[in-house]
Amino acid sequence: MPSDGRLSKQELDERVAVLKRFRELLVRQREKFSDYMSLLERQRADIEKGDVDALVSHVELEQSIVSEIFSVQKVIDPLEDMYRASYSGAEPEGITELRSTLTTLKDEVVSRNSENRALLKQRMEMLRHEIMSVNNPYAKRKSVYSSAAEPTALDIKG
Repeated sequence: MPSDGRLSKQELDERVAVLKRFRELLVRQREKFSDYMSLLERQRADIEKGDVDALVSHVELEQSIVSEIFSVQKVIDPLEDMYRASYSGAEPEGITELRSTLTTLKDEVVSRNSENRALLKQRMEMLRHEIMSVNNPYAKRKSVYSSAAEPTALDIKG
């Protein structure tokens, strides 16, 4: 850095590159959370309908999205540290907005996820009660195979 407090061209280019990459990752993270929100909405509808096959596919897709979110976050954290170390002024336009949007989406995802979990538990409990109330027509009958017939009298004279 020159003694007059101005940045060299190389330092400025590095800061711009870090800022661009940081912004790209924040936007990507926001998109992933938006995808996750729409998945949770579809999942809720399928829980209410009782569509087990759709729920299984939603769970698989959910695991994929969550792993992508964590992967992006692993890149964002060190990049944010680099950004903070090289840029001590106020945050550039848009970064604060992206962060607040991300925070809001994270909170909504957590809330929706817990709602879906509660709904799924409720649905499972209803199914348990339905299964318990199903009347097995053979439950009270004795099976014809349960005991072998034993002779009671034996004619030995023949």
